[in-house]
Amino acid sequence: MEIFTKKLTPIDFDRGLVLPPRSNLEPLQHFQGTIELSTIVESAAGTRLPEPVTIHCSTKSGSLVLKRGWYDIARDVGLKSGDTVTFYQEVNGGARFKLKVRNVR
Repeated sequence: MEIFTKKLTPIDFDRGLVLPPRSNLEPLQHFQGTIELSTIVESAAGTRLPEPVTIHCSTKSGSLVLKRGWYDIARDVGLKSGDTVTFYQEVNGGARFKLKVRNVR
């Protein structure tokens, strides 16, 4: 189940990845503070990072933001402004979520 798709901007690398306003938040349920999301990271070609990454999701100014873990993914995958990410709920082994990345090059 898709939660959101977003074309990345420079702010996403400075302040964290803010979920778009029309995100499907049902899979994240209601929470207070911070939750950890075990996430498989996959390229558009199907190449995956070797291990799931734990992304910390918290609220900031009324919006959900992916922070710790997100910065590691952005660095390891080489994400840049203009690239697109899609975040899904997908039960796969120990991970419950998948982040699919499409690089613009």
